[in-house]
Amino acid sequence: MPIGAHVGVSGGYAAAVEYAESVGCECLQVFAKSPRQWNARPLSADVARAFRERRAAVGIGPVLVHTAYLINLGSDDDVLWERSWRALADELSRAELLGAEYVVTHVGTTFKRDPDSTASRIADGVDLAWAMAPERATRLLLENTAAAGTTFGDGPHELGAIIHALQGAGPHVGVCLDTCHAHAAGWDLSHAETWRRLIAEFEQCCGMPIEAVHANDCAFGAGEHRDRHAWIGDGTIGYDGFGAMFAEMAIAGLPIVLEMPGDVPVKDEENIRRLKWLRATFAGL
Repeated sequence: MPIGAHVGVSGGYAAAVEYAESVGCECLQVFAKSPRQWNARPLSADVARAFRERRAAVGIGPVLVHTAYLINLGSDDDVLWERSWRALADELSRAELLGAEYVVTHVGTTFKRDPDSTASRIADGVDLAWAMAPERATRLLLENTAAAGTTFGDGPHELGAIIHALQGAGPHVGVCLDTCHAHAAGWDLSHAETWRRLIAEFEQCCGMPIEAVHANDCAFGAGEHRDRHAWIGDGTIGYDGFGAMFAEMAIAGLPIVLEMPGDVPVKDEENIRRLKWLRATFAGL
């Protein structure tokens, strides 16, 4: 179970790998474009090649690409919906260039009362985006939400409904579990039994195991629907909760990525150190 962090690319993609290595990352996550803009310059072949080569040289992996926050595949607005699935297709193409193994996306929001129709609309967008992907070697992972407001995909049932509604993209889509989001949505991950129930429910509802983890503690209580990340051990999941995570065989081998608030490099160095200590203590690795 490689441990890493989301790292910035403002200094360049190759420099992001250098930074990741310096703070102790064994895997990493990046944005392939600005997360708060629709448009971006094409990712040059030279930049992508430098990233791939540097990553191979230091032996970091897998690589996850997180999509832009603007994507809303559940939108009732046809213009926004089409813009969203086309943006997702672009993210998949950029991830292919970077040699990333995974693309992680939030599915969006909806004002519809019917979760089945929302899941179907999101699935249609994913299928269209996947059909435009150039090589389709990267897996697309749907990330759970904190069940705040009108967001969709707050857990196994809603994400499972999307996955089961997929057509062509179906075999290439999985789930990324965000621990802060799950805790905020009502799964109290400070307890080992909750971990067991959540893992089992994802497998039952989605027909597949979790494939990646965003390991973030939660600044607020379980079920408060407030998405505020905290450092590992400093939130309401706590060391016991993350120890329970590492004790679960279903988590073994999965990439575990931190998304921490605070200043670099301290936030990444310290939280990677904490997770590696928990891994050694509870998983013996």
